[in-house]
Amino acid sequence: MTDVSISQVVTNVVRDFRQTVPDCVAAGVVDMSTGMLLAVDTLDSHPAEVLDLLAAATFDMFQGRNVVMIEEMFNKRRGIEKEGHYFREVLVNSDNLVHLFMRSAATDDMVAVVVCRRSVNIGMLFAQARQVMRGLDASFGG
Repeated sequence: MTDVSISQVVTNVVRDFRQTVPDCVAAGVVDMSTGMLLAVDTLDSHPAEVLDLLAAATFDMFQGRNVVMIEEMFNKRRGIEKEGHYFREVLVNSDNLVHLFMRSAATDDMVAVVVCRRSVNIGMLFAQARQVMRGLDASFGG
């Protein structure tokens, strides 16, 4: 990695999600090793409690006890002996929004969260978000 700090990399990536992904209303990055939201950028301000719950929900979705058990079972049945995680992306539709959660390919400890309006083209959401994610991965040597 260059002389840019992890904090600056994460801040830049969150900004890039908001600017690049169509209909994006919020973006953030969660550190899975601590369960903390490292950076966030939203159209509207949200209470700290909501952002804390987002980080906790992201952690549960990717590393909750049952999810880890499912990943281990999938790997075992497929004869995969690797460490790491099986689930890379999760898409959640709510009444008004689409939430895309993406685990970094370079470090399992980083998960990006991108929230868009329901009107978003899902293909463009994935294409643009993955492009930004590749920038994050490149910053971590992936």
